[in-house]
Amino acid sequence: MAIEANQIVSIEYEVRDGDKVVDSNVGGAPLVFMFGKGQIIPGLESGIVDMAIGEKGDILVQPENAYGEYNAEATQEVPADQFAGIDLEVGMTLYGQGEDGQTVQVTVKEIAGETVKIDFNHPLAGKALMFSVTVNNVRDASAEEIMTGIPAENKQDDEGCCGTGGGSSCGCD
Repeated sequence: MAIEANQIVSIEYEVRDGDKVVDSNVGGAPLVFMFGKGQIIPGLESGIVDMAIGEKGDILVQPENAYGEYNAEATQEVPADQFAGIDLEVGMTLYGQGEDGQTVQVTVKEIAGETVKIDFNHPLAGKALMFSVTVNNVRDASAEEIMTGIPAENKQDDEGCCGTGGGSSCGCD
């Protein structure tokens, strides 16, 4: 039976770029998301659609269905003085605020005297990624979860999920 839109899915995964593990939650908290809402990369979502609870599988996701193709034009040279107080290194990831107020992640590509070249591509852009996935659980979403798009397991209260005010009210039991 296929996983359907508005179902809450819980997975354990490991992601590899070639032989290098680039992300994993194995042995940790599962990734919980609402299926069909674009909360995970499209290639992974389409790869698990026919998986059942307890099923394991390897899913190869091409760049266009992951973090996109690498765009060589998505770089910018900025004055080094914009990074005052930061000990810059090539390869370093920095976070800033874009024109629309959203958080923007950039990578330092080159440091040349008075200028710094930054790259706006996601670090995994242009890469085919191998996901080793186990589906832990699939359940129907509640009306509130459908309305908010947030699984109960991911909700936080004012004390922080599973803090002194957490517990079963935030899905942490």
